[in-house]
Amino acid sequence: MKKSIYIYLYISLTISLNGQVINNQELDKIEGIKRNTSFKLEEIKVRWKKAALENCLGVPCSSFTCGTSTITDIDNNTYSTVSIGTQCWTTTNLKVTKYNDGTLIGDSTNSTWGTSVIGARTGYDVRVVALSDYVGTFGYLYNWYAVSDTRKLCPEGWHVPTDSDWNKLVKYIHSGADTTGLATQSTSAGTNLKENNALWNPNRGTNTSGFSGLPGGFCDNVGSFFNIRLIALFWSATQNGASNRAWYRNLYSSSGDVYRGDTIKSDGASVRCLRD
Repeated sequence: MKKSIYIYLYISLTISLNGQVINNQELDKIEGIKRNTSFKLEEIKVRWKKAALENCLGVPCSSFTCGTSTITDIDNNTYSTVSIGTQCWTTTNLKVTKYNDGTLIGDSTNSTWGTSVIGARTGYDVRVVALSDYVGTFGYLYNWYAVSDTRKLCPEGWHVPTDSDWNKLVKYIHSGADTTGLATQSTSAGTNLKENNALWNPNRGTNTSGFSGLPGGFCDNVGSFFNIRLIALFWSATQNGASNRAWYRNLYSSSGDVYRGDTIKSDGASVRCLRD
């Protein structure tokens, strides 16, 4: 007869399993595992493993498969993923309202965007464009101070792509792309990165990459909104030297171009997440 053991949960107890940390409160929620209750050792192992996988959220798990698995941010927004070359990207723009520590990111929608060096987010001004759910379609526009905040925008195990990460993406799609300087990197890669959607007019994408880019426009440093349905502007996590500017990538409705440029950090642009 197998021996039974007693498990006593203390406030300070944590258990690490498959790279996931489960604290005592999470253990208390596991059905059938209660304080001072007797269980066979093998049953406890199975229950702990099941709980760890169910609580993966944004953290890469042993069962994660890029392209079929999804990730979840702190607001419980879910993002599909796509494998492009050696990289794993989210297929929609970020729409989280909090940093990973739970701190709210300031919302400047329909108000003065401001120029202070703190993180902020905004939807597109509804007085400029009649769109019932901008954030649901395009995600938030964030300034670069939110992008670079140490509390992090992307779910655990993911990050805002660096300038180098973007170069790798464009090079994979178009091996002849120019990834140096302020320049059009490719005249064809943009078509592969854009979703085949009527929001892109007249030059719809083919989305052969699965990246599914949409033209969410951008917000400048004084709170004015521009180019919705005309461009997609994505932040990188890399500043341009020691200046108050950072690198971005641009897609266009009028062409298949991908442009590498820099802009001031208090502008607002879309954010994609890349797996660590």
